[in-house]
This record gives sequence, C-alpha cells and structure tokens, in this order.
Amino acid sequence: MRRKVHSVQLYGSSAEEERDKMPVSIVGKYDRVSEEGYEAFLKALDVNMLLRKAAMASSPTLVVTESGGKWNFKTSTTLKSMELSFELGKPTDESTTDGRQVTTVVTRDGDKFISVQTAKKAGQKSTKTTREFFDDKVVQTMEVVGTDVVCKQVFKRV
Repeated sequence: MRRKVHSVQLYGSSAEEERDKMPVSIVGKYDRVSEEGYEAFLKALDVNMLLRKAAMASSPTLVVTESGGKWNFKTSTTLKSMELSFELGKPTDESTTDGRQVTTVVTRDGDKFISVQTAKKAGQKSTKTTREFFDDKVVQTMEVVGTDVVCKQVFKRV
C-alpha cells in the first residue's frame, strides 16, 4: 500500500508570499467601476455645477503606457480626455481640466504612483492623487490639500 506524502514547507516563503512579491503590471487599460466622494471633491475645487454633473455622469477609462521611463496616464470619457505625461520626480507644468495652472510632480512608491499638483495661483487649490495598482484594478484616491475632502475611485483592468 502506498502512502500519500504531503509536503510541508517549514522555511522560506510560500508560493502565495512569492506571488505577492511579484511586481504588478502597471501598463494597461482600466474602466471605472465605482466612486465615493467625487462630487464633493469637484465642488471643493470650485468646479461649476454643470461640469460636476457631466463628470458624475461619465464612465472614464484610464489607459497607462510607459516607454523609456516616460509615463502617460490618459483618462477619457465621451466628452473629454486628460493626459498626465511625466517622468518620475520631474516637475511638469500643466493646466487641469478644471482650469487651474499647476506644477505636477509624480513619484512612485512600489505599486503606488503619487501625483502632487501644486496650484501656481494664490487662492487656488492643490491636489494629491495616489493611484495604487493591483493585478486586477487601480484604486485612485484624490485629496484636496489642506482639507479633509477625499475621493476614491476604483478602476477595473479590462
């Protein structure tokens, strides 16, 4: 009679732990599947009601590409597209979709990309956006700097 032998790993990492250490693929296409606090976030940025309602009705798609250390995050709806093109740690001047002139710096911490948009004009608001990438989704957390206004959006990989 043969006995079935079960192997038990006592030392080192399990296959699950090894999988958790593998880098997540960042590049890809993602569709937004949920949002929390988005309208309050837009309102805190003084986006007018008509644009807020249009933004709330949209279903954005996020496309992430990278080539030679140059990243591009393109968010598109049927009405509007916005692109964030950057090299990690290098300041970029841009105009936001709500009309603010900002200097943006994007850094990376593991599977998180952190974008800080600093308003150039006194009285305008600055924002911080953290995009955390997982195998099957992106969790995007946006905050208005200096306030408690936070928005969370989840994008599913397609």
